[in-house]
Amino acid sequence: MIGNSPVDPRQASLQALWTFPSMLLSAFLVAWGAEAAQFYVSQGLALALLAWIQVLPEFAVEAVIAWNRDVSLMTANFTGSLRLLTGLGWPMVWVVYARSHGRRDSGHRWPAVHLEEEHAAEVVGLVPPLLYFAWIILKGTLGLVDAGVLLALYVAYLVLVNRIPPKEQEDVGDVAFVSRVVVGLPMPWRAITIVALFGVGGILIYFTARPFLVSMIGLATMLGISQFVFVQWVAPFLSELPEFTSTSYWARSRGKAGMALMNLVSSNINQWTVLAAMIPLVYSFSLGHPAAIPLQPHRNELILTWLQSALGMVLLANFRLEAYEAVGLFLLWLVQAIVPGWREEVSMLYAVWLAAELASALWRPGRLRAYRVFPTLWNRGRGTLPAR
Repeated sequence: MIGNSPVDPRQASLQALWTFPSMLLSAFLVAWGAEAAQFYVSQGLALALLAWIQVLPEFAVEAVIAWNRDVSLMTANFTGSLRLLTGLGWPMVWVVYARSHGRRDSGHRWPAVHLEEEHAAEVVGLVPPLLYFAWIILKGTLGLVDAGVLLALYVAYLVLVNRIPPKEQEDVGDVAFVSRVVVGLPMPWRAITIVALFGVGGILIYFTARPFLVSMIGLATMLGISQFVFVQWVAPFLSELPEFTSTSYWARSRGKAGMALMNLVSSNINQWTVLAAMIPLVYSFSLGHPAAIPLQPHRNELILTWLQSALGMVLLANFRLEAYEAVGLFLLWLVQAIVPGWREEVSMLYAVWLAAELASALWRPGRLRAYRVFPTLWNRGRGTLPAR
């Protein structure tokens, strides 16, 4: 059932033959356009805007679910995409970096991905959305006032990254082949091609989002899998695959692994803010009046996702992603994907790990160094930074 329309599982599942490839193609078209366009916008905003545009298909799927007012599937898609970014995306960056350059650059078999001190902006930028979302989880509703606050937090983040541009900048050679071809075109064909990529990708997203969701539900029914679980793990994987492809390019490039990781952190931020804010807006438009979405039945899902993001934020606060941290994040993500019923146990493991990392700041001065560096970045721009 989608909205008030019954769904024939067999017929719906057959739609996957065209909806899955179409959604994937639309995601790549938008991502290629975004990669090409980022060379012509403010450098400080490049990562934030790229991260937002790359996950437009994710927004489209979430909007369809919100319009149909299916709170269960809303939660599944929202939490699944966030967990995928941190649980699979961050470890993927470490693996690609370690295999490509890590041992040669650092001399270690299990090297850490190092961040620049300017990346304190992204690490600290994740804090306000998480703190406010803790309040949303506690009160158990997501309403229009919450949407306004979350959007304001995202605008503040954009102001922040524009004020403190990252030191690393992407090179044309680090993007996908199609994007490199587009950037190399003469004007006005370059601009026309970028607009065409966004236009065609957007049209595909618009016409594919609802059939894509219907086909996933049909497949889940045919396979005897929970619709919640299927939407939570399959939809985010397809819609965010282009972003993972981009970050893998950067992780393979010498000196770009930190930038790759920050691209995913930016995606975390925009999903905790803009994506979450969109849900009650679409939900209320669908109802025809302002309404808050009840989240109490899905509080455990949200707590698990919140704990994972909070842990990730703390792990990056020393400007390194260590091998054991990447492996740990991946294993905990894999366990919850394979055994969805272990949500509470995985949440407990996240909570214990988070508490241990925070407590270790008492004897590890560098554990939360990003929060000490951040005020200097804000006040002095690219001035002298605190000693390690």
